Amino acid sequence: MFPSRRKPAVYVREEAGSRRLLALLPRKCSVFRLFFTALLLGFASLLWLQLSCSGDVAREGRGAVAPNPLKPCPPESRASWAEDPSWGPHRLALLIPFRERFEELLAFVPHMHRFLSRKRIRHHIFVLNQVDHYRFNRASLINVGFLESGNDTDYIAMHDVDLLPRNEELDYGFPEAGPFHVASPELHPLYHYKTYVGGILLLTKQHYEMCNGMSNRFWGWGREDDEFYRRIKGAGLQLFRPSGIKTGYKTFQHLHDPAWRKRDQKRIATQKQEQFKVDRDGGLNNVRYRIESRTALSVAGAPCTVLNILLDCDASKTPWCTFS
Repeated sequence: MFPSRRKPAVYVREEAGSRRLLALLPRKCSVFRLFFTALLLGFASLLWLQLSCSGDVAREGRGAVAPNPLKPCPPESRASWAEDPSWGPHRLALLIPFRERFEELLAFVPHMHRFLSRKRIRHHIFVLNQVDHYRFNRASLINVGFLESGNDTDYIAMHDVDLLPRNEELDYGFPEAGPFHVASPELHPLYHYKTYVGGILLLTKQHYEMCNGMSNRFWGWGREDDEFYRRIKGAGLQLFRPSGIKTGYKTFQHLHDPAWRKRDQKRIATQKQEQFKVDRDGGLNNVRYRIESRTALSVAGAPCTVLNILLDCDASKTPWCTFS
């Protein structure tokens, strides 16, 4: 004979719980009351799932990002943007220069989509993925993102993928008066010098064109923001920054781990001397690129568009675009 199989403890507990639930009901309970009780329990379960869903991820350890075990929230309907006047008339193109930082992207896209949606800011997230073999060029990617963002957006955010806003009072609205530096030196966790305009910078498309975009000469990490500050001043634009934010250097979560992900800070050939010069000729007018593909994605319910971008380099003008 086969040995008898005992029911697992979890099933025994479930059966006992069901018997106790039935005991609480009247003996002559009608079918209608049973149906109403089941409907109420089902509604409570759906409500719990909706409130507990999450697209956010938490950082753990050595540059790793541990996903929340709960299922992602369903995406919000974009139809509400057109139907609800509280969303406002403007639409933001969130431009994310990107290369091989997928863990940070998985955290960034759902966080920013929900952050901006709570603030009733219409937006489109563009992941500007550099897929060529040249050194990383953040400024050129932003130029490409600007040109490819379409006519349905009227202002941009130049936004680092490793910088997440924590304070709901931060303003991402339309910067009509002039460029608005969200990640100001008083709030950024790392960079505190007065002329810093990196991390997160908002501009109307008209103002970005007045600056002729960013210089395409900066291959590798750094210095393109400092040159862009001079472009802002050269265009006669006034720079604005947040006020009344009380969270200081804890205003943003900085995901980057320098021990885990090294930055390309090498200076090749004459790059060390050239990096401090103002590029008076280049920018939006001469960025060279090709779009390999354009893909609409959803990350934990948050929509975005990934542009795979092949930049081109004139080695006679910027020989430091490659390590060779």
